[in-house]
Amino acid sequence: MEATRRSAALGLMAAAALPAGRALAQTPQTEHPEEDAPPTELATRESRNEHILAPVSINGQGPFSFVLDTGANISCVSNRLMEKLALKAGGSAPVHTVVGVRDRPIVTLDHLQVGPRNRRNVRAPALPIKGADVDGVLGVDWLKGQRLVLDLKGQRMEITRSRHDESEPGKVVVVPARRRKGQLTIVDADLSGKRISAIIDSGAQGSLCNSRLRDLLLEQERRRGRVAAPQLVRMETLAGESFTGESLFLPFLRLGGLHLGNVQVTCADMHVFRIWDLQDSPALVIGMDLLQQFEQVALDFGRSQVRFDFT
Repeated sequence: MEATRRSAALGLMAAAALPAGRALAQTPQTEHPEEDAPPTELATRESRNEHILAPVSINGQGPFSFVLDTGANISCVSNRLMEKLALKAGGSAPVHTVVGVRDRPIVTLDHLQVGPRNRRNVRAPALPIKGADVDGVLGVDWLKGQRLVLDLKGQRMEITRSRHDESEPGKVVVVPARRRKGQLTIVDADLSGKRISAIIDSGAQGSLCNSRLRDLLLEQERRRGRVAAPQLVRMETLAGESFTGESLFLPFLRLGGLHLGNVQVTCADMHVFRIWDLQDSPALVIGMDLLQQFEQVALDFGRSQVRFDFT
């Protein structure tokens, strides 16, 4: 069957190994919050490919538009921004994306500022990011055990200290999660009663699953007497890496007390599932296509939980 293009760009899901040999995908810099970090609230906007863009200043210049990517555990700059700011590469390092791993130049940012938050001497890979409206990627390395609120309807983001949340029937669902190599993985999730892993990835335009989840779905569909021919789709990452997947619809997905039906995902056994050690179990990457159904989504990296606010 001929493949059709469903989505313009998935996120990078980047993880870089620094030249010194410490892989940030394997060892996050710290699990503890920055106690002196001020609360931050910023207006965001939507990119051409429906990513969340946040204003970021680099070395006192900007603001530049960075994709807010909770699936990436390190921040990156585009090759264009590297050239614009005359950033010099200090060697290279392997950088993992959803598709695979390649050596990329590493630059040092004297200052990376997000609102009132300022980090110094940030080492960041430079990538061939596509799209003139994207200057870089903000990964979870700058959150450091705090709480990130994505106001998807109001187009704002907020970073505060971790806090306790409780579900409110019909309004709010709070789902427990665990830290997995920098990301938050929802632990209380299933597909029609079968346990799965689900990762929140605001850098992915479309949701993605692996073949283990697809096989689980097809087994359930065969029991219902439903057999459909697969529809192939072409996808592309922010770095311009293309791949082919299979379009699927999940009839019943549960995330804690949250129930979703007829969820469209793309199945592809991509490198990202190996990075997160999820290649052997049913797993789902929740992208912006699903997140935009909510008023707000809050990821608390200190308490390891995800809060969904309904519209």
